[in-house]
Amino acid sequence: MDTVYVHADESCLGNQHQKKASPGGAGGLVEVWADGSWKRRDYWLSETDTTNNRMALRSAIAPLRLLRRRCRVVFTSDSQYLVKGINEWRHGWKRANWKRKTGAIKNLELWKELDGLLDRHDLMARWVRGHDGHPENEYVDFLATTAAAEQSRSKGLVDSRFSDWLDEEREKGMYLDYMEFEAPETRYPYTT
Repeated sequence: MDTVYVHADESCLGNQHQKKASPGGAGGLVEVWADGSWKRRDYWLSETDTTNNRMALRSAIAPLRLLRRRCRVVFTSDSQYLVKGINEWRHGWKRANWKRKTGAIKNLELWKELDGLLDRHDLMARWVRGHDGHPENEYVDFLATTAAAEQSRSKGLVDSRFSDWLDEEREKGMYLDYMEFEAPETRYPYTT
């Protein structure tokens, strides 16, 4: 079974304005280790009026829809809502027929869609602290905020600009010790 590494993030602009639309975006970096190197693809999408949590869910749904066969997926996000929902909450919700004692499940239609996609793959969701020097997380934040601001979408997986973005960040003195060509067992030892 192929292993696919997905880094995803979400953005919602204008959350502080209660009476105005809040445009949102989601973005992700999909990586596969093949023939001794990383193959990288990007995706991003947007909505005109949304929430961070809805866009977090969309950041996971989008790449899983695009995988054509069953894969082992290592999914990384800085959204505790999404990671806890995948790893913990959804199992209880399903046992309770998608209900909970404290009221309706928000974003239920998206949770159900994500759950169906998760059943098709062997997925491990892990959380990283956002804006904490994690290059892939910073990159997907860039994709998500750009998508939200421009209201754009990639229409599927496209060639990644991660290497170009990383070069630009290094010119600013960032990520100088980051080794983007390391094999998965070195970069992601928690997955073996």
